[in-house]
Amino acid sequence: MQKIGILGGGQLGKMLLQAAANYPVETWIMENDIECPAAHLCHHFIRGDIKKYEDVYNFGIKLDALTIEIENVNVEALEQLEKEGVKIFPGPSVLRIIKNKILQKQYYQQYQIPTASFVITQNREELKKQEQLLPAVHKLGTGGYDGRGVQFIQTKEDLVKGFDQPAVLEKLIPIHKEIAQLVVINGKKETALYPPVEMIFDPVLNLLDYQLCPAELTTQTLYKVEAIALAVAKNFNSPGLFTVEMFIDRDKNVFVNETAPRVHNSGHHTIEAHYCSQFDMMWRVLLGYPLGNTDPILPSAMINLIGSNNYRGHAVYEGMEEALKMENAFVHIYGKKETKPGRKMGHVTIISREKQDLLHKANLIKHTVKVIS
Repeated sequence: MQKIGILGGGQLGKMLLQAAANYPVETWIMENDIECPAAHLCHHFIRGDIKKYEDVYNFGIKLDALTIEIENVNVEALEQLEKEGVKIFPGPSVLRIIKNKILQKQYYQQYQIPTASFVITQNREELKKQEQLLPAVHKLGTGGYDGRGVQFIQTKEDLVKGFDQPAVLEKLIPIHKEIAQLVVINGKKETALYPPVEMIFDPVLNLLDYQLCPAELTTQTLYKVEAIALAVAKNFNSPGLFTVEMFIDRDKNVFVNETAPRVHNSGHHTIEAHYCSQFDMMWRVLLGYPLGNTDPILPSAMINLIGSNNYRGHAVYEGMEEALKMENAFVHIYGKKETKPGRKMGHVTIISREKQDLLHKANLIKHTVKVIS
C-alpha cells in the first residue's frame, strides 16, 4: 500500500481525503493546526509547518509520494526529497514558478502564452514611474492568496496604494468573462480536460462568489481556451492537476491570468456534477491509475459560502434547512470552527438541465445561507 502525503490540512486536504476512501492508500497529513478539517480523516497526522525545510523534509522522507493543497510550501525541501526518490506532484520546479507571480508571468512570456501586458516593480518608487500602464492591477510576487496581495490602480494618484516590495504591475483587461479550465496530466503524459467554468467574483473580496459549468462559449473560443490551457500545463513537464484561470475580452481574445497547480475551488462542482471529480482524478494521478471520465452528468452551479461581514467567532450557519430542501442541491461544510469576514467556510453545488433553474437556485443560496457567529 502506497504512503501518500498531503502538505496542508484545510478544506482541500479534507476533500482529497474523502476521495481517498476509494483507493488502497495510506494517507498522511502535515499541518500546524491539530484541529484542521482534514486531521480526523487521515491515517497519520503530523503537526508541522509546511513552510519549514526540516518539517517538510522529515515528513516526506518516509513517504512514496507527496502533493499539496496550497502553493506556499517549502520548495527546497521538496527538491531534496525528489532527489532522494520521493515522487512530488506537481514537481518542485512547477511550484517554484507558480508561487511567485513574477516568475509565473515570465513563464507565460517565455512560452508565448497570451497574458496581460506587465512590468515588474521592486518597490513603490519604481511603481510610481509606470503611469503609462494604467489602469492596472498590482500583485505581490509572493504571499498573496484569495484576493489578498492584490491592489487595483486606476489613476496616477492610486500609485501610492501599491506594494513597496517585488510585485507585478499588470495592465487591466476589459473582461467579458472569467474562465477556469482544469487540465490533468498523468505520468504517461496523457491529458484530460474538464469543461471550462465561468466564474463570477465578489467585487469587494476579489474571490470566487459562484460559477457555472459549462461556460457558454463559442466553439472557436472554446478551442482557444483548451489550447492555451494545455500549453500552460504541458510546458511545466510535470504530472498533476492544473487550474488555468483566464480572461476573455469582448473581442473573444483569451488571456491567462493565473495558474493553480493543484485541486482548486473552481473544481468543487465536479464532486456531484461529473463522473470523475477533480479529487478522484488527483488520486488517479498520484497512484498511477488511468485517468477518469471528465464528462458532466448535468450542468451545474457552485456557490461559495463565505464568512459574513462583521462576524468573527464560532461559526453558525443560517438558512441551512432551506438549502437542504432544494432539489439537487448539495451542501459541503468545510469543518472550520471559526468564521471571519471573507473566509471560505463551505460551498453548495446545484445540478440541473436548465440554466435558469441554476441561476435561480444560486441566487436563493446566496441570499438565504449566511455564515455568522
